[in-house]
Amino acid sequence: MKTLRDPECLLTQGLAAIRGQFKVPSQFPPDVLAAADRAAARMPADHADWTARPFVTLDPAGATDLDQAFAIEPAGVDWLLHYAIADVGWFVDHGDPLDGEAWQRGMTTYLPDGKAGLYPPVLAEGAASLLPDGPRPAVVFTTRVTPDGAVVLDGVTRAVIRSRAKLAYETVRDAYLPDGFAELAGRITAAEQRRGAARVDPPEQEVEQGGDGRFALRFRPLLPSERRNAALSLATNMAVADLLQAHRTGLYRVMAEPDEFAVARLRQTARAFGMEWPAQAPLAQFEKSLDPADPRHAAFMLAVRRAGQGASYQPWRAGVVPWHAAMAATYAHATAPLRRLADRFVVLAALAVANGRPVPEPVAAAFDQLPGVMDKAEARSAQVERAVVDLAETALLAGREGQTFAAVVTDLGPTGARIQLCDVPVVARTAANDVVPGDPVQVRLDRADPLRREVSFTRVS
Repeated sequence: MKTLRDPECLLTQGLAAIRGQFKVPSQFPPDVLAAADRAAARMPADHADWTARPFVTLDPAGATDLDQAFAIEPAGVDWLLHYAIADVGWFVDHGDPLDGEAWQRGMTTYLPDGKAGLYPPVLAEGAASLLPDGPRPAVVFTTRVTPDGAVVLDGVTRAVIRSRAKLAYETVRDAYLPDGFAELAGRITAAEQRRGAARVDPPEQEVEQGGDGRFALRFRPLLPSERRNAALSLATNMAVADLLQAHRTGLYRVMAEPDEFAVARLRQTARAFGMEWPAQAPLAQFEKSLDPADPRHAAFMLAVRRAGQGASYQPWRAGVVPWHAAMAATYAHATAPLRRLADRFVVLAALAVANGRPVPEPVAAAFDQLPGVMDKAEARSAQVERAVVDLAETALLAGREGQTFAAVVTDLGPTGARIQLCDVPVVARTAANDVVPGDPVQVRLDRADPLRREVSFTRVS
């Protein structure tokens, strides 16, 4: 991690410029705020009482928009995962101001100094969030997980729950978690590996603002608690997708495998990194051997992510099996309705069909409209994230023009070589000939302009 000095408030000004450039909304219209206040006062009516079950949440320490809580219980040789999802559909009516604003935003956009939420804070960080300060309405997906990690949805229930604890990835201990948490996550992960799933979780390049107002730039690998929690979410999303597919409805997350050309390039990258990739081993099998703590492996994992064809949304279509190559399964997004618009509709569809009711017409109609809305929102979020990292990198390097840095080539492209500096968490491009991924190079910093978020290097060796 590198802490960034910002005596001239360039980061503060730069973040404001990013919000303006990408039209990140700064506030909610008055009618939306008024609708949120009215919705927050709603009392659950058709919800079962599940407050006696020991639900907990597990999220980043500072998170307040808590979509998920879980409880676990044994069922013979199986485990029952009760995955409670914030009941956003209870608070938001189709066509009301909250709904209209959410369709404009698509998803929550995060920046180091704050976020532009999908819904106003009185809901997303209050009445609808599964915080441990009182009962909350939820939709509980009960998924049965067998010893071999197979998942099937046993039921979907609208219920009032009470979280017992707000646990944090950074500080949680096994003793704080429900019995069976580690074994359950292990079953799901083992099944994922047997399917040949190829999820890539390289370290994330991110910018954080601490309590003292200072910013930091770092590469952050996923914590073990984070990976286990992700397995629970994955199992629920897979079970929901299977349910909706069986009832010929729904919205799915789909992703194609890297094509042959991309795989061939990845094999060259692996060779350049000195990594042994057996000729007969498919990419998914090779990825299982990677360690994100190893810098070479982490760089290769980033190359795999870039080689993929990207995930998107697809409504149910007759004769088409929606497929997510990285999951090696049919997959849906249902577990983050406070942060993603599409999840609210998937939850409502699953709640209906699991209880023998038709999917409400506004929900079915939304499935055809949501892919375009979500693709646009995801693209904006990715642009904002990249711009924030660019800003932090230039702020970190400003004033060091003329210095020489050791770097490693991680990828090649039409605009030059992508390089990772060895001493600071900066990824950049430079014009470089006769290099291949994995080559060490020396580069000179020519310019670092935080106002323009631009940095340029020249190879000197």
